[in-house]
This record gives sequence, structure tokens and C-alpha cells, in this order.
Amino acid sequence: MLDINKIRSDFPILSRQINGKPLVYFDNGATSQKPTVVIEAIAKYYEEINANIHRGVHKLSQLATDAYEQSREKIRAHLNAALAHEVLFTSGTTFGINLVSNGFASILKPGDEVLVSTLEHHSNIVPWQMLCERTGAVLKVIPMNTHGELIISEYEKLLAGNVKLVAVNHISNALGTVNPIKEMIAKAHAAGAAILIDGAQAVPHLKPDVQELDCDFYVFSGHKICGPTGTGILYGKEAWLNKLPPYQGGGEMIKEVSFEKTTYAELPHKFEAGTPNIAGGIVLGTAVDYMNAVGFENIQQQESELLTYGTQKLLEIEGLTIFGTAKEKTSVISFNIDGIHPYDIGAILDKMGIAVRTGHHCAQPIMQFFGIPGTVRASFAFYNTKEEIDMLVTAVKKAKMMLS
Repeated sequence: MLDINKIRSDFPILSRQINGKPLVYFDNGATSQKPTVVIEAIAKYYEEINANIHRGVHKLSQLATDAYEQSREKIRAHLNAALAHEVLFTSGTTFGINLVSNGFASILKPGDEVLVSTLEHHSNIVPWQMLCERTGAVLKVIPMNTHGELIISEYEKLLAGNVKLVAVNHISNALGTVNPIKEMIAKAHAAGAAILIDGAQAVPHLKPDVQELDCDFYVFSGHKICGPTGTGILYGKEAWLNKLPPYQGGGEMIKEVSFEKTTYAELPHKFEAGTPNIAGGIVLGTAVDYMNAVGFENIQQQESELLTYGTQKLLEIEGLTIFGTAKEKTSVISFNIDGIHPYDIGAILDKMGIAVRTGHHCAQPIMQFFGIPGTVRASFAFYNTKEEIDMLVTAVKKAKMMLS
């Protein structure tokens, strides 16, 4: 059980005011807030050990390198990856997906197929479209039902084709749907296809075990799990990472360079060209430590209660429709009010100190499916409260009165 007052005191920004009102932060699907331990760890790096990593013989370089690699090991353990060099530091989910799609350009042939789902964020659609344009491969789409759930029987039919790669999210950013990825991974492998899981929306809510899932690739962003922006992780099975060519050329990713030929470094350095976000990589480990100290069972219990309570209270508002009613769902409520544009609701909520996201949430195919321009999205984190939901409901009622 969480001590919610203690948890909230860990996050300095939660005590500030917006437009003279207490901040109610319900935009956690876009980015999470940062606890003091993370903020202080960033300053500590620059104050005490700032130096470039690897290759340096001086003390600061050794300290920075050790801290960076210790963070990699923390994240390996968190994901239960078999090997530390299967964990690559990136700038975020988008970078990780693009790294894999770039690698598959040397593997796919005309007529090969790539599967994505209707539920994907644009970051897990556009790189695959670009890949198909480059290679002559064909992009196909796993459909969903009106609850926002993928239709697995249709997925199975699609896998009967010439599928080489499946890319699907663990949890939908726009609807909160939790996809049955373990089942989908097993079916992809049975069909001879590799599979990448976009875990950007999953890692704040649960602890993925990549060996149990048996996914080939798993990507996420640090800033959604209480870590710094500009950080992320690409997990890839060793065999796949060895098979893919480097994404970028430069320092660190080489073994030997001459004007006649260059040979590449071993994993993970093969994919980590140039000076990385050293502070970010180190502090991402701090954020993972913090989340594990809070405990994912506690996080899930708190967020489940918030989702149930928020859904019940919002549905009491006449004319309000929730989009995304999957049986398995995380703490996201996407809604509209009849006859009112979601942006107008969001703008009024902001004046009352309530931060929500409005629009298509970089998931336009979902909005097209429902025939709507977008939604108001309230996404909850473990540091949110039922009292904040009450404030949201009151504000939505006021917005409805003002805009009707």
C-alpha cells in the first residue's frame, strides 16, 4: 500500500500552482514527472564526475564509465535480459524503432510483409512505412474492434502470409488497451516472423520480463518512467543485434578504422556511436531504482483504483463517451463530450490548473476508426489521487456548461 502523501512529496512540481490553482497533472502518458532523487542525480553527475566515457584512463572518465555501465546492468536486471550487451542506450522509443527498421532494410525483399496494428503510435507506423518504401516490402495492418482491442483471429490470418516482422505496442497510448503480447509473440515466432514490442506506455505501469515474453526487440523511453528526457532503451536478442548492421557511423562503434576498411565494435558499442547522453543514461538507472522501490504491485493497485474511480465518475456526466473500453486496460481515459471539440475542453481545464492531453495523440488511425477528430485524454500515474479526479470531474462539468 502506498503512502500517497510521502510519494507526492517526492515530486517537487506537484506542489506548484497553475493559473492560481493547484496543479492536477493528468498528462502522464506524454511524460511523467520526476522525483527529487532523479533531479539531484543529474546535478550530482555534472558536479562530481562529468567526463566522457570509455577509453579514458583518468579517474573521472573511469567513474563516469563505471556509473554508465552500472546503469546498463540495472536496466538489464529490471528487464530480465540475459546479457547486458543486449541493452542499448538510445534517445527514446522513436530512435530504437528507427534503429531496428534501418537494420531490416538489409534483410527484407520485395513482397515480404511487415505487420503493425491499428492501435499504434505514429512512431511505430511511419518508420515501417519508410522501410517498405525502401525495400518493396508490404505493410499490413492488424484490425481492432470497437472496444479498442486487437482482433487476434485476424492477426492469425495475416501471419499466414509472408510476414517477416511484426511491430506492435504493449499498451496503447491513446486508449490504454493492454495487448496480449505474449500470445502475439508466440504466434509471430510460430509463423517465422520477428517481433518488436513498443513498450513506451507499458514501462511506467508494469515490469516487462523480456525472456519470459520471448520478444526479439523491446523499446521504451526513459522520460515516461520518471527518468530524464532524451533517454531510452532498445533491448534486442543478441542474435538479432549481431545480424543487424550499425545504424550510425562514428566514434565508439568501431574496432579498427583505415581508409581502406573499417571493422565494427562488439555489442553494445556497435549501436552506440558518438558521445551519448551520459548523465541521462546514468540517471535512467536511478529512475528505475526509484520505481522498483515504490514497487510495481503498489503502482498497479493505485492506478487500477484511479482508473475504476475515474471511469465511474466521468461516465456520470451526460453526453460523455469514453473511447477504449478493453477488458485489459491501464490508467488512461480518453473521452469526448457530445458537440464539443476536445481542444476546447482541454483549454478550459488548463485555466483550472488541470493538465490533460487533447488531439489525436499521434494515433490518427484510431481517431479515423472512431470517426472523431481526437479526444481528451486523462492519463493517471501512481502519484495521482481520487481527490484530483474529483477536481477533474468538477472542471469537466464546468467546461461543458460553458461550451454548451
